[in-house]
Order: sequence, then C-alpha cells, then structure tokens
Amino acid sequence: MKELIIRTINGLVLLILLFLIVSRGDMLLIVSVFIVSIIGLHELNSALNKIDIKPVKGLGYLFCLGLLMNSIGIKWAELDFIIFLFVIALLVSLVLKKDITLKDAMATVFSVLYVPFFMFHVTYLNKNIYIWLIFITAWGTDTFAYVFGNLFGKKKLCPTLSPHKTVEGSIGGIIGSIFLTYIFAKYFNLYPMSKIIVLSILCSIMSQFGDLTASRIKRITGIKDYGKIMPGHGGILDRFDSILFTSPIVYYYVKFFL
Repeated sequence: MKELIIRTINGLVLLILLFLIVSRGDMLLIVSVFIVSIIGLHELNSALNKIDIKPVKGLGYLFCLGLLMNSIGIKWAELDFIIFLFVIALLVSLVLKKDITLKDAMATVFSVLYVPFFMFHVTYLNKNIYIWLIFITAWGTDTFAYVFGNLFGKKKLCPTLSPHKTVEGSIGGIIGSIFLTYIFAKYFNLYPMSKIIVLSILCSIMSQFGDLTASRIKRITGIKDYGKIMPGHGGILDRFDSILFTSPIVYYYVKFFL
C-alpha cells in the first residue's frame, strides 16, 4: 500500500510538471527534453555496462547538446551536420583509442538514436496542439492496458519479456487510446477524425512496443529498473519508454498526413 501511495503521488507530480512544461513550451520544453535525454542516455549506458558494453559516453552527451542547439535554432546546427560530426568523431575515436571496440561504437550509435534522437521529436511539436497526443496515447494506453489486464487478462502477450502483460490488456490499451484521443479531438475541434483515430491506434501499438523494447533491454542487461530517480516509477527510461516511440510517430504523422 505504501509503495502504491508513493507511486501515485509521484505520478501526479510528474503529470503536473509535464502540463506546466508542455503548456509553456519554447525554451522550457527544449531544456526539459534535453535534461530527460541526458539522464535517459546515462541510464541506458549504465545498463549496457552491466554486460561489458561501453558506449562512448562523452560523444553521446555531445550529441544531445547538438540536438539542443538544433532545437533552439542555431544556424549551423542542422541535424544532418550534427549526425555527420557525431559519426566522424566516433570513427576517429575507434581508430585512435584501442580500448573502444566495434561493439562499443555500435552501441554508441544505438544509444543516441534510441534515446535523445527519438526524444527530441517532442520539441518539433513545440506549441502545436498535437504534442499532447504524444502523452495521451502513451500513458492512456499504459493505464487502460493495466485496468483491462487486471479485469479481463488471461492470455499472456509476451511472457518472456513482461509476464504481467496480456493480450486483453493490450487491446484495452488501444481502446483507451482511441477513447481519450477522440475526447481530445472533439474538445479542440481537430479533424478529420478518421485520421486522428488511426494515429491513436498507431501510437498505442508503438507505445506498447516501446515498453517491450525497454523490457527486452532490461532482460538482456539483467536489471530490474533503469534507475531510482522517480520513487515508485524507476528511472527516466522506465517512465518514458513509450514516449520515445510515440513522439516520432505523432510528429511524422502530423507532418505528412495532418
């Protein structure tokens, strides 16, 4: 009971902070995403260290800094140029530093694409009404999947990765995402509704893949949680694993279809 109370209180605090940050937007949003990316990248690097994989941390953090400068509109900080500099620096490090293995270099690429690159898509929807769908679909899916799973769950979804997840819970998560997105779209008069509902389904499915991806990495590295920064919720990646997947989905769907 005590753990549930702590989890609930911290969850509410997180929601309030999220609302304030996203509503304010601009530099507050960008810096917040930068901080979350740095912490999340650190958590992933620490997890990989458990299985003797050592990403080049410094280059990863510099990549986050490059994404920050890109988001605030610094002229030379184009995304393709940042990626170019990152890859060149990584290859030079691989040649000059004998303690960096090819496995470490590839893990460095994976870590920056998985965490900061995905996460910074949140900033691309700065001051855009659709930014809220990133969080509504991800956390709505998680909440409804939990409720449906407890009430109706029988068939295991992916027992080797997450033994408590069920097919019924997964379907409930999709239903919840559709329901919450529909209410949101109706309230703000967002149309066409059919395309928005399709987006909610895609986000729900991908948010669940995001959760399973994080679980898979935890199983491989032998950890229970990515961190303890949020009591009752674990680390940044434990709370934002689904957001990493929904943020690019919402951004590109809005860009190309809405």
